[in-house]
Amino acid sequence: MGQTTAEKIFAAHLRDEPFPGTMVLDLDRVLCHEITTPVAIADLEWRGKDRVFDSSRIKAVIDHVTPSKDSKTALQAKILRDWARRHAIKDFFDVGRNGVCHALFPEKGYIRPGFTAIMGDSHTCTHGAFGAFAAGVGTTDLEVGILKGVCAFREPKTIRVNLSGKLRPGVYAKDVILFVIGELGVNGATDRVIEFHGPVVEAMSMDARMTLCNMAIEAGGTCGICQPDQVTVDYLWPFIESEFSSRQAALEEYRQWCADADADYDRTLDYDVTGLSPQVTFGYKPDCVKPVGELAGTRIDQVYIGTCTNGRIEDLRQAAAVLKGRRIADSLRGIVSPATPKIFQEALSEGLIQIFMDAGFCVTNPTCGACLGMSNGVLAEGEACASTSNRNFNGRMGKGGMVHLMSPATAAATAVTGVITDARTL
Repeated sequence: MGQTTAEKIFAAHLRDEPFPGTMVLDLDRVLCHEITTPVAIADLEWRGKDRVFDSSRIKAVIDHVTPSKDSKTALQAKILRDWARRHAIKDFFDVGRNGVCHALFPEKGYIRPGFTAIMGDSHTCTHGAFGAFAAGVGTTDLEVGILKGVCAFREPKTIRVNLSGKLRPGVYAKDVILFVIGELGVNGATDRVIEFHGPVVEAMSMDARMTLCNMAIEAGGTCGICQPDQVTVDYLWPFIESEFSSRQAALEEYRQWCADADADYDRTLDYDVTGLSPQVTFGYKPDCVKPVGELAGTRIDQVYIGTCTNGRIEDLRQAAAVLKGRRIADSLRGIVSPATPKIFQEALSEGLIQIFMDAGFCVTNPTCGACLGMSNGVLAEGEACASTSNRNFNGRMGKGGMVHLMSPATAAATAVTGVITDARTL
Protein backbone atom coordinates (compact mmCIF):
# COMPACT_ATOMS: atom_id res chain seq x y z
CA MET A 1 0.00 0.00 0.00
CA GLY A 2 1.29 3.43 -0.93
CA GLN A 3 1.59 6.44 1.33
CA THR A 4 0.09 9.91 1.52
CA THR A 5 2.39 12.94 1.67
CA ALA A 6 1.89 13.25 5.42
CA GLU A 7 2.65 9.55 5.97
CA LYS A 8 5.89 9.89 4.02
CA ILE A 9 6.95 12.93 6.05
CA PHE A 10 6.06 11.23 9.33
CA ALA A 11 8.06 8.12 8.41
CA ALA A 12 11.11 10.20 7.48
CA HIS A 13 11.01 12.26 10.70
CA LEU A 14 10.00 9.62 13.23
CA ARG A 15 12.06 9.84 16.42
CA ASP A 16 9.96 7.61 18.67
CA GLU A 17 6.54 6.02 19.05
CA PRO A 18 5.98 5.84 22.82
CA PHE A 19 2.35 4.72 22.40
CA PRO A 20 0.65 3.07 19.44
CA GLY A 21 -0.41 5.82 17.04
CA THR A 22 1.49 8.59 18.87
CA MET A 23 4.52 9.62 16.82
CA VAL A 24 7.30 11.89 18.04
CA LEU A 25 8.75 13.73 15.06
CA ASP A 26 11.99 15.61 14.54
CA LEU A 27 11.30 19.20 13.53
CA ASP A 28 12.88 21.13 10.70
CA ARG A 29 11.40 24.44 11.79
CA VAL A 30 10.00 25.93 14.98
CA LEU A 31 8.26 29.20 14.15
CA CYS A 32 7.50 31.83 16.77
CA HIS A 33 5.59 35.09 17.17
CA GLU A 34 5.05 37.50 20.04
CA ILE A 35 1.54 36.49 21.06
CA THR A 36 2.00 32.80 21.94
CA THR A 37 5.75 32.33 22.32
CA PRO A 38 6.36 34.57 25.39
CA VAL A 39 4.22 32.23 27.52
CA ALA A 40 6.40 29.31 26.45
CA ILE A 41 9.57 31.33 27.06
CA ALA A 42 8.43 32.31 30.57
CA ASP A 43 7.61 28.72 31.49
CA LEU A 44 10.95 27.43 30.22
CA GLU A 45 12.70 30.10 32.29
CA TRP A 46 10.66 29.14 35.36
CA ARG A 47 11.67 25.50 34.90
CA GLY A 48 15.34 26.39 34.53
CA LYS A 49 15.38 25.27 30.90
CA ASP A 50 15.98 28.52 29.06
CA ARG A 51 17.64 26.84 26.07
CA VAL A 52 16.95 26.24 22.38
CA PHE A 53 17.61 23.02 20.48
CA ASP A 54 19.04 24.72 17.38
CA SER A 55 18.97 28.50 16.88
CA SER A 56 19.27 28.11 13.10
CA ARG A 57 15.99 26.16 12.89
CA ILE A 58 14.01 28.66 14.94
CA LYS A 59 12.45 31.62 13.12
CA ALA A 60 10.76 34.42 15.05
CA VAL A 61 8.77 37.52 14.23
CA ILE A 62 6.76 40.29 15.89
CA ASP A 63 3.69 40.48 13.68
CA HIS A 64 0.36 40.40 15.51
CA VAL A 65 0.53 43.86 17.04
CA THR A 66 3.23 45.90 15.37
CA PRO A 67 4.26 48.44 16.42
CA SER A 68 3.04 47.70 19.94
CA LYS A 69 -0.20 49.50 20.83
CA ASP A 70 0.08 49.52 24.64
CA SER A 71 2.30 48.45 27.54
CA LYS A 72 1.09 44.85 27.52
CA THR A 73 1.80 44.24 23.85
CA ALA A 74 5.12 46.08 24.23
CA LEU A 75 6.04 43.63 27.00
CA GLN A 76 5.14 40.65 24.81
CA ALA A 77 7.38 42.01 22.08
CA LYS A 78 10.20 42.69 24.53
CA ILE A 79 10.11 39.13 25.89
CA LEU A 80 10.44 37.68 22.39
CA ARG A 81 13.05 40.26 21.37
CA ASP A 82 15.24 39.65 24.45
CA TRP A 83 14.91 35.86 24.05
CA ALA A 84 15.95 35.99 20.40
CA ARG A 85 19.02 38.05 21.28
CA ARG A 86 19.87 35.83 24.24
CA HIS A 87 19.94 32.72 22.08
CA ALA A 88 21.47 34.30 18.95
CA ILE A 89 18.43 33.56 16.80
CA LYS A 90 19.54 35.41 13.68
CA ASP A 91 16.27 34.92 11.82
CA PHE A 92 14.32 37.25 14.09
CA PHE A 93 12.27 39.94 12.40
CA ASP A 94 11.61 43.02 14.50
CA VAL A 95 9.58 46.13 13.65
CA GLY A 96 10.62 47.48 10.26
CA ARG A 97 11.76 44.11 8.93
CA ASN A 98 8.75 42.11 10.06
CA GLY A 99 5.72 40.82 8.25
CA VAL A 100 2.80 38.48 8.77
CA CYS A 101 4.44 35.20 9.78
CA HIS A 102 2.77 32.85 7.28
CA ALA A 103 3.68 35.16 4.42
CA LEU A 104 7.14 36.20 5.65
CA PHE A 105 8.61 32.77 6.41
CA PRO A 106 7.76 31.19 3.03
CA GLU A 107 8.95 34.37 1.30
CA LYS A 108 12.33 33.90 2.99
CA GLY A 109 12.60 30.33 1.71
CA TYR A 110 12.39 28.74 5.15
CA ILE A 111 9.80 26.10 4.19
CA ARG A 112 10.68 23.24 1.84
CA PRO A 113 8.94 20.08 0.60
CA GLY A 114 9.13 17.28 3.14
CA PHE A 115 9.71 19.61 6.08
CA THR A 116 8.06 19.43 9.48
CA ALA A 117 7.16 22.73 11.14
CA ILE A 118 5.20 23.86 14.18
CA MET A 119 4.09 27.20 15.55
CA GLY A 120 1.82 28.43 18.29
CA ASP A 121 -0.60 29.64 15.63
CA SER A 122 -3.46 27.70 14.07
CA HIS A 123 -2.79 28.94 10.53
CA THR A 124 0.63 27.28 10.43
CA CYS A 125 -1.14 24.86 8.08
CA THR A 126 -0.43 27.49 5.37
CA HIS A 127 3.07 26.09 4.89
CA GLY A 128 1.70 22.75 3.72
CA ALA A 129 1.36 24.44 0.32
CA PHE A 130 5.02 23.50 -0.21
CA GLY A 131 4.44 19.79 0.36
CA ALA A 132 5.39 20.10 4.03
CA PHE A 133 3.66 19.02 7.23
CA ALA A 134 3.06 22.17 9.27
CA ALA A 135 0.74 22.42 12.26
CA GLY A 136 -0.36 24.86 14.90
CA VAL A 137 0.32 23.65 18.45
CA GLY A 138 -0.33 24.64 22.05
CA THR A 139 2.11 26.13 24.53
CA THR A 140 3.43 22.83 25.93
CA ASP A 141 4.19 21.42 22.48
CA LEU A 142 5.81 24.70 21.48
CA GLU A 143 8.02 24.59 24.58
CA VAL A 144 9.14 21.05 23.81
CA GLY A 145 9.80 22.03 20.21
CA ILE A 146 11.96 24.98 21.27
CA LEU A 147 13.85 22.91 23.84
CA LYS A 148 14.19 19.55 22.11
CA GLY A 149 13.28 20.01 18.46
CA VAL A 150 10.52 17.40 18.53
CA CYS A 151 6.74 17.29 18.64
CA ALA A 152 4.23 14.47 19.15
CA PHE A 153 1.32 13.91 16.77
CA ARG A 154 -1.27 11.24 16.19
CA GLU A 155 -0.63 9.02 13.19
CA PRO A 156 -2.12 11.04 10.35
CA LYS A 157 -5.23 10.25 8.36
CA THR A 158 -5.75 12.19 5.17
CA ILE A 159 -8.74 13.49 3.24
CA ARG A 160 -8.02 13.82 -0.47
CA VAL A 161 -9.77 16.71 -2.22
CA ASN A 162 -9.68 16.54 -6.01
CA LEU A 163 -10.40 19.86 -7.72
CA SER A 164 -11.17 19.49 -11.40
CA GLY A 165 -12.34 21.84 -14.15
CA LYS A 166 -11.13 25.39 -14.69
CA LEU A 167 -11.85 28.49 -12.62
CA ARG A 168 -13.77 31.20 -14.44
CA PRO A 169 -12.41 34.77 -14.54
CA GLY A 170 -13.14 36.52 -11.26
CA VAL A 171 -13.05 33.30 -9.20
CA TYR A 172 -9.98 32.65 -7.08
CA ALA A 173 -8.36 30.29 -4.58
CA LYS A 174 -10.22 31.99 -1.72
CA ASP A 175 -13.53 31.15 -3.36
CA VAL A 176 -12.44 27.54 -3.81
CA ILE A 177 -11.43 27.02 -0.20
CA LEU A 178 -14.55 28.74 1.12
CA PHE A 179 -16.61 26.38 -1.04
CA VAL A 180 -14.67 23.32 0.20
CA ILE A 181 -15.12 24.38 3.84
CA GLY A 182 -18.81 24.86 3.20
CA GLU A 183 -18.97 21.29 1.90
CA LEU A 184 -16.82 19.74 4.66
CA GLY A 185 -18.15 21.74 7.62
CA VAL A 186 -16.05 23.21 10.42
CA ASN A 187 -15.49 19.76 11.96
CA GLY A 188 -15.32 17.78 8.73
CA ALA A 189 -11.54 17.40 8.72
CA THR A 190 -10.85 17.30 12.48
CA ASP A 191 -7.57 15.47 13.18
CA ARG A 192 -7.09 15.03 9.45
CA VAL A 193 -4.72 16.35 6.83
CA ILE A 194 -6.40 17.79 3.73
CA GLU A 195 -4.44 16.89 0.62
CA PHE A 196 -5.34 19.03 -2.42
CA HIS A 197 -5.06 17.54 -5.92
CA GLY A 198 -6.22 18.13 -9.45
CA PRO A 199 -5.70 20.44 -12.43
CA VAL A 200 -7.14 23.45 -10.59
CA VAL A 201 -4.43 23.17 -7.90
CA GLU A 202 -1.72 22.46 -10.46
CA ALA A 203 -2.63 25.69 -12.26
CA MET A 204 -2.38 27.75 -9.07
CA SER A 205 0.58 29.92 -8.11
CA MET A 206 2.26 29.41 -4.73
CA ASP A 207 0.39 32.47 -3.45
CA ALA A 208 -2.90 30.79 -4.34
CA ARG A 209 -1.86 27.44 -2.89
CA MET A 210 -0.97 29.12 0.39
CA THR A 211 -4.45 30.65 0.46
CA LEU A 212 -5.91 27.18 -0.09
CA CYS A 213 -3.89 25.54 2.69
CA ASN A 214 -4.22 28.50 5.06
CA MET A 215 -7.89 27.76 5.68
CA ALA A 216 -7.63 23.97 6.12
CA ILE A 217 -7.85 24.62 9.85
CA GLU A 218 -11.28 26.21 9.34
CA ALA A 219 -12.58 22.75 8.43
CA GLY A 220 -10.80 21.32 11.48
CA GLY A 221 -7.79 20.11 9.50
CA THR A 222 -4.37 19.77 11.12
CA CYS A 223 -2.66 20.74 7.88
CA GLY A 224 -3.46 21.41 4.24
CA ILE A 225 -0.98 19.95 1.75
CA CYS A 226 -0.32 20.55 -1.95
CA GLN A 227 1.96 18.33 -4.01
CA PRO A 228 5.42 19.77 -4.71
CA ASP A 229 5.94 20.40 -8.43
CA GLN A 230 7.65 22.77 -10.87
CA VAL A 231 5.70 25.73 -9.46
CA THR A 232 7.13 24.91 -6.02
CA VAL A 233 10.66 24.60 -7.38
CA ASP A 234 10.45 27.89 -9.28
CA TYR A 235 9.26 29.72 -6.15
CA LEU A 236 12.07 28.26 -4.05
CA TRP A 237 14.81 28.42 -6.68
CA PRO A 238 16.54 31.59 -5.38
CA PHE A 239 17.02 29.79 -2.05
CA ILE A 240 17.95 26.30 -3.29
CA GLU A 241 19.94 26.86 -6.49
CA SER A 242 23.23 26.18 -4.70
CA GLU A 243 21.88 22.79 -3.55
CA PHE A 244 20.91 21.39 -6.96
CA SER A 245 22.52 21.16 -10.39
CA SER A 246 19.29 22.20 -12.07
CA ARG A 247 15.62 22.87 -11.44
CA GLN A 248 14.87 19.44 -12.85
CA ALA A 249 17.16 17.87 -10.26
CA ALA A 250 15.34 19.75 -7.51
CA LEU A 251 12.00 18.59 -8.91
CA GLU A 252 13.13 14.97 -8.89
CA GLU A 253 14.27 15.31 -5.28
CA TYR A 254 11.04 16.91 -4.15
CA ARG A 255 8.80 14.45 -5.97
CA GLN A 256 9.61 11.85 -3.34
CA TRP A 257 7.14 13.65 -1.07
CA CYS A 258 4.23 13.37 -3.51
CA ALA A 259 1.49 10.94 -2.49
CA ASP A 260 1.60 7.50 -4.08
CA ALA A 261 -1.10 6.62 -6.60
CA ASP A 262 -2.26 3.77 -4.36
CA ALA A 263 -2.21 5.73 -1.09
CA ASP A 264 -5.01 4.94 1.36
CA TYR A 265 -7.24 7.92 2.19
CA ASP A 266 -9.77 8.38 4.94
CA ARG A 267 -12.05 9.99 2.35
CA THR A 268 -11.80 11.21 -1.23
CA LEU A 269 -13.90 14.17 -2.34
CA ASP A 270 -14.28 15.25 -5.97
CA TYR A 271 -15.37 18.75 -6.97
CA ASP A 272 -15.64 20.21 -10.46
CA VAL A 273 -15.31 23.93 -9.80
CA THR A 274 -15.83 25.09 -13.38
CA GLY A 275 -19.17 26.65 -12.51
CA LEU A 276 -18.12 28.02 -9.14
CA SER A 277 -19.00 31.65 -8.45
CA PRO A 278 -17.33 33.95 -5.90
CA GLN A 279 -18.13 32.83 -2.35
CA VAL A 280 -18.91 34.86 0.79
CA THR A 281 -19.53 33.85 4.40
CA PHE A 282 -22.48 34.81 6.59
CA GLY A 283 -23.05 34.16 10.28
CA TYR A 284 -20.24 33.25 12.63
CA LYS A 285 -18.70 30.05 11.25
CA PRO A 286 -16.38 29.63 8.25
CA ASP A 287 -18.66 26.93 6.81
CA CYS A 288 -21.58 29.37 6.59
CA VAL A 289 -20.89 30.02 2.91
CA LYS A 290 -23.07 31.23 0.05
CA PRO A 291 -22.48 32.42 -3.52
CA VAL A 292 -21.91 36.18 -3.53
CA GLY A 293 -25.18 36.75 -5.38
CA GLU A 294 -27.18 35.50 -2.39
CA LEU A 295 -25.64 38.15 -0.13
CA ALA A 296 -25.43 40.96 -2.67
CA GLY A 297 -26.61 44.26 -1.25
CA THR A 298 -25.61 43.51 2.35
CA ARG A 299 -24.39 46.74 3.98
CA ILE A 300 -20.72 46.94 4.94
CA ASP A 301 -18.94 49.44 7.23
CA GLN A 302 -15.32 48.40 6.63
CA VAL A 303 -13.36 46.56 3.96
CA TYR A 304 -10.11 44.90 5.00
CA ILE A 305 -7.59 43.52 2.49
CA GLY A 306 -4.57 41.70 3.91
CA THR A 307 -3.70 38.92 6.43
CA CYS A 308 -1.88 35.59 6.06
CA THR A 309 -4.70 34.44 3.79
CA ASN A 310 -4.83 37.19 1.19
CA GLY A 311 -2.17 39.84 1.79
CA ARG A 312 0.32 38.67 -0.85
CA ILE A 313 1.22 40.50 -4.05
CA GLU A 314 -1.14 38.42 -6.18
CA ASP A 315 -4.00 39.34 -3.86
CA LEU A 316 -3.18 43.05 -3.98
CA ARG A 317 -3.05 42.92 -7.78
CA GLN A 318 -6.51 41.35 -7.91
CA ALA A 319 -7.98 44.00 -5.63
CA ALA A 320 -6.21 46.87 -7.38
CA ALA A 321 -7.50 45.69 -10.78
CA VAL A 322 -11.05 46.24 -9.50
CA LEU A 323 -10.27 49.54 -7.77
CA LYS A 324 -8.28 51.23 -10.53
CA GLY A 325 -9.99 54.44 -11.55
CA ARG A 326 -12.68 54.05 -8.88
CA ARG A 327 -13.37 55.48 -5.41
CA ILE A 328 -14.66 53.58 -2.40
CA ALA A 329 -18.13 54.42 -1.10
CA ASP A 330 -18.38 57.31 1.36
CA SER A 331 -20.35 55.03 3.70
CA LEU A 332 -17.37 52.81 4.59
CA ARG A 333 -13.65 52.87 5.26
CA GLY A 334 -11.12 50.71 3.47
CA ILE A 335 -7.91 49.34 4.96
CA VAL A 336 -5.18 47.43 3.13
CA SER A 337 -2.17 45.85 4.80
CA PRO A 338 0.47 44.24 2.55
CA ALA A 339 1.66 41.11 4.34
CA THR A 340 5.42 41.79 4.25
CA PRO A 341 7.79 44.68 3.54
CA LYS A 342 8.80 42.99 0.27
CA ILE A 343 5.17 42.78 -0.83
CA PHE A 344 4.69 46.42 0.19
CA GLN A 345 7.69 47.43 -1.92
CA GLU A 346 6.48 45.39 -4.90
CA ALA A 347 3.02 46.95 -4.61
CA LEU A 348 4.64 50.37 -4.43
CA SER A 349 6.81 49.84 -7.50
CA GLU A 350 3.86 48.46 -9.49
CA GLY A 351 1.69 51.45 -8.64
CA LEU A 352 -0.75 49.38 -6.59
CA ILE A 353 -0.32 51.46 -3.44
CA GLN A 354 -1.18 54.56 -5.45
CA ILE A 355 -4.33 52.86 -6.74
CA PHE A 356 -5.41 51.97 -3.20
CA MET A 357 -4.74 55.47 -1.92
CA ASP A 358 -6.43 57.14 -4.87
CA ALA A 359 -9.45 54.94 -4.20
CA GLY A 360 -9.57 56.14 -0.59
CA PHE A 361 -7.99 53.20 1.22
CA CYS A 362 -5.83 53.57 4.32
CA VAL A 363 -2.60 51.67 3.65
CA THR A 364 -0.94 50.30 6.80
CA ASN A 365 2.30 48.51 7.60
CA PRO A 366 2.37 44.69 7.57
CA THR A 367 0.46 43.42 10.61
CA CYS A 368 -2.03 40.81 11.77
CA GLY A 369 -3.72 43.38 14.00
CA ALA A 370 -7.14 43.81 12.40
CA CYS A 371 -7.65 40.11 11.66
CA LEU A 372 -7.90 39.16 15.32
CA GLY A 373 -9.37 42.43 16.54
CA MET A 374 -6.27 43.78 18.28
CA SER A 375 -5.30 46.85 16.25
CA ASN A 376 -5.36 48.61 12.87
CA GLY A 377 -9.03 48.13 12.08
CA VAL A 378 -11.06 46.87 15.07
CA LEU A 379 -14.84 46.96 14.53
CA ALA A 380 -17.38 48.71 16.74
CA GLU A 381 -20.41 46.82 17.97
CA GLY A 382 -22.97 46.39 15.22
CA GLU A 383 -20.50 47.02 12.39
CA ALA A 384 -19.84 44.64 9.49
CA CYS A 385 -16.53 44.08 7.70
CA ALA A 386 -15.87 42.57 4.29
CA SER A 387 -12.53 40.89 4.94
CA THR A 388 -10.01 38.79 3.04
CA SER A 389 -9.04 37.08 6.31
CA ASN A 390 -9.85 33.53 7.39
CA ARG A 391 -12.22 33.70 10.36
CA ASN A 392 -15.68 35.13 10.90
CA PHE A 393 -16.10 34.07 14.54
CA ASN A 394 -18.38 36.18 16.70
CA GLY A 395 -16.30 39.14 17.88
CA ARG A 396 -13.26 38.12 15.83
CA MET A 397 -12.52 41.66 14.64
CA GLY A 398 -14.17 43.43 17.55
CA LYS A 399 -16.92 42.78 20.08
CA GLY A 400 -20.31 42.70 18.42
CA GLY A 401 -18.85 42.97 14.91
CA MET A 402 -19.76 40.82 11.91
CA VAL A 403 -17.13 39.57 9.45
CA HIS A 404 -17.89 38.43 5.91
CA LEU A 405 -15.00 36.46 4.39
CA MET A 406 -14.35 36.86 0.67
CA SER A 407 -11.68 37.16 -2.00
CA PRO A 408 -9.67 40.37 -2.56
CA ALA A 409 -11.60 41.05 -5.79
CA THR A 410 -14.97 40.71 -4.06
CA ALA A 411 -13.76 42.87 -1.18
CA ALA A 412 -12.59 45.57 -3.59
CA ALA A 413 -15.90 45.58 -5.44
CA THR A 414 -17.72 45.78 -2.11
CA ALA A 415 -15.61 48.78 -1.16
CA VAL A 416 -16.68 50.59 -4.32
CA THR A 417 -20.41 50.05 -3.83
CA GLY A 418 -20.66 49.98 -0.02
CA VAL A 419 -22.54 46.68 -0.11
CA ILE A 420 -21.46 43.09 -0.84
CA THR A 421 -20.91 42.99 -4.59
CA ASP A 422 -19.78 40.47 -7.21
CA ALA A 423 -16.70 42.07 -8.80
CA ARG A 424 -17.73 40.64 -12.16
CA THR A 425 -20.69 43.04 -12.23
CA LEU A 426 -18.50 46.16 -12.18
